[in-house]
Amino acid sequence: MSASLSDSQLVFLLSVLPSSDSVELKLTVPDSQHRSTVAGLGMDPLEAQIRQVVFFDTPDLALDREGVVVRARRVQGKGDDVIVKLRPVVPSELPDDIRSAKGFTVEVDALPGGFVCSGTMKRLLDPDGPSVKSVLAGETRLSELLGKRQRAFFAAHAPSGLEPDDLSLLGPIFVLKLRFTPEEFAHRLVAEMWLYPDGSRVLELSTKTTPDDAFRLAAKMRGYLTDHGVELSGGQQTKTRKALEFFASAASAASAGA
Repeated sequence: MSASLSDSQLVFLLSVLPSSDSVELKLTVPDSQHRSTVAGLGMDPLEAQIRQVVFFDTPDLALDREGVVVRARRVQGKGDDVIVKLRPVVPSELPDDIRSAKGFTVEVDALPGGFVCSGTMKRLLDPDGPSVKSVLAGETRLSELLGKRQRAFFAAHAPSGLEPDDLSLLGPIFVLKLRFTPEEFAHRLVAEMWLYPDGSRVLELSTKTTPDDAFRLAAKMRGYLTDHGVELSGGQQTKTRKALEFFASAASAASAGA
């Protein structure tokens, strides 16, 4: 992780790690290596969990420009959840009431060549209350999914005058998520395959760890993936970034044609 960071990035990373709750090491696998990576790491697609993910923003991504992400998710065999995320954040600068709020976490996402520290307010939805499925069907407003703290967090960081119910539904997208622990790596890896309506795909490998173990595990993960033929120097595009751009473009085109 640190080998590809500039001196200034490394200094900043070292300053935010102690105040973070966790670190997620991520790698986007080039399209040409999807099949070989699945085979090389011994992944079994039939063990993957199905998820349905939807984002909310304006067609011109006004929220994204302010570093705000609103995402809702349906998970096979589990309940729905919704998050409001802000990135980047400096943990030490977060208000005490936000930092200590139930469901709020600070995580560092590290990719080859960079990282971002984000703060996420998450809410698990009541099975007997409004659901993500009902929002997708147009029967429920987004604001009904968000908790009081999430609405306040949104209002504090979204563009002035923009309300949750003003946002467009971007998605949904189907995701296959597989958790597995290779014997040689001895630490759980997660593979996510995001399947887009146009047939394109994003395959991301990741693992989570504590801030004090991030550098050791990053070096171990690089060695493991390199030994198994996974390309580490390819261009990186996060799942969220591609999804927002993909569906925002479709929303803009639909709006222009209306």
